[in-house]
Amino acid sequence: MKVIDQALLEKVIIERSCTSHKGDYGRLLLLGGTYPYGGAIIMAALAAVKSGAGLVTVGTDRENIPALHSHLPEAMAFSLQDQQLLKEQLEKAEIILLGPGLGDDAFGEDLVKQIFAGLKKNQILIVDGGALTILARTSLSFPSNQLILTPHQKEWEKLSGITIEKQNEAVMASALTSFPQGTILVEKGQATRIWQVDQSDYYQLQVGGPYQATGGMGDTLAGMIAGFAGQFKQASLYERVAVATHLHSAIAQELAQEHYVVLPTEISHEIPKMMKKYLKIGCART
Repeated sequence: MKVIDQALLEKVIIERSCTSHKGDYGRLLLLGGTYPYGGAIIMAALAAVKSGAGLVTVGTDRENIPALHSHLPEAMAFSLQDQQLLKEQLEKAEIILLGPGLGDDAFGEDLVKQIFAGLKKNQILIVDGGALTILARTSLSFPSNQLILTPHQKEWEKLSGITIEKQNEAVMASALTSFPQGTILVEKGQATRIWQVDQSDYYQLQVGGPYQATGGMGDTLAGMIAGFAGQFKQASLYERVAVATHLHSAIAQELAQEHYVVLPTEISHEIPKMMKKYLKIGCART
């Protein structure tokens, strides 16, 4: 087991170049939030933007777009039912987050199949929420892209066939060998573990607690992971995912000193401040 320490945090969260622009910090496409789960994709988008993502575009139900923009005018948005715009945005995206608030229905299943079929080799795919449920039900083959899965224990049970009480270290390590090389698994739980298929060890969080047990917590984490995946390319994708996951719970732990329960949106609002703690003042000259 590896611990996410100060050295790793400082390795990943680095100063921005003074000559950089928004295109340097990730072109993200977030897909989900179908009725009645519109809030999930809004929370994911908020976390992605607050994590420093350069360009965030959201595909969601048309009726959900006004609510999204009222919370987050920084994000672009389009209707998931608009096939032309979906194809255009898929072509542009570097990071695709699929699943927060995606219904487990025929539309959701068709969307998952379309995304899997249309992925380009250099795109990073994060699969969360409803998309994980659809995958477990349909047994679709995973793409060979850089793949990040973010299941909680029950979703992992459906996906892997391993019951929660048997999700121990040895069984988990064995199960991961059936996934594509390089796949990253964020196994959310009481002590969240972050695995990579080709690594012999895993990261385990030392922060977080029951004050995080509220709806939307996983959507916010998925958005943070997407935001970090589009930046900090001096570190490996595995390290970026680990640090984003740690930061999510570290913020919650800090907020819990004064709050009985921590809301996901409260975590998002604290992300820029927490990230700044690991930086020197100013920007990097290149």
